Amino acid sequence: MSAPIDLARVRQLFAHPARVATADFLRREIAKRMHERRELIKVAPTRVLDAGCGSGADLATLQRAYPAAQVLGLDGAHAMALAAAAAAPVPGALNQLLGRLLPAKAGVDVLCADFGNLPLGPNSVDLVWSNLALHWHPQPDRVFTEWRRVLRVDGLLMFSNFGPDTLRELRTAFAAMDESPHVLPFVDMHDFGDQLVEAGFSTPVMDMELITVTYDTPHALLADVRALGGNPLATRARGLAGRAAWQRLLQALEGQRRADGKLVLSFEVIYGHAFRPAPRVTRAGEAIIRFQPRT
Repeated sequence: MSAPIDLARVRQLFAHPARVATADFLRREIAKRMHERRELIKVAPTRVLDAGCGSGADLATLQRAYPAAQVLGLDGAHAMALAAAAAAPVPGALNQLLGRLLPAKAGVDVLCADFGNLPLGPNSVDLVWSNLALHWHPQPDRVFTEWRRVLRVDGLLMFSNFGPDTLRELRTAFAAMDESPHVLPFVDMHDFGDQLVEAGFSTPVMDMELITVTYDTPHALLADVRALGGNPLATRARGLAGRAAWQRLLQALEGQRRADGKLVLSFEVIYGHAFRPAPRVTRAGEAIIRFQPRT
């Protein structure tokens, strides 16, 4: 699968952390729900990767959850990686002790790189965590393959992502302004499940919920949309919209007011997790047969 997303444009849109910070309320809410799901899965990773860590809000939570692990934050936008590094927790006495005693380096480190082309070796990570980042990549199926590459056997992938019903109200309103694409072509939950299996993950679990956010004015709604990132599509219209087109957009949004007078934005949030299974064949294609002693 492929979407016309310009990765250079994505990095540009996230080049100023303050510009996107006002939408952190939604990112943090979804991260909280992800952490609740994570706590139900018993794992003891020695190395955790936060793929698309943004300004690093999840790094401290992951480090507290797994104090013996090295937590790697990774983001493709240099300014975001710098912000994450500045916000990374200073290792406490426990982490310093664990860092000396254990093979892995306990604590938090931050890298600037593409999460679809990781600067990590194979079988080097126990947990890949990614919150609301995958939809910014044009080929999520190839990202899954890359994440599987770096995961160790029985390693866990957990991610969240926006689904097709996200910003449906905005998509309708933009259609009144022009015919250019303004909203990302979000991938369906079932397609993600198929991609995970195709990439070699086992027992993928997918679920979805709809979150609605209300606004008093179209301008407040559009400000949050910009803070969520913006439009990185290579097929987007260039230049500024004219005054008449902008008024059509505002009028279309006004026409969507509910009975209580509020404007609404919908967010279809997809949650997924899967494990990397033990290989069934060697690189030469020979079947691997495992014998387990009787108990």
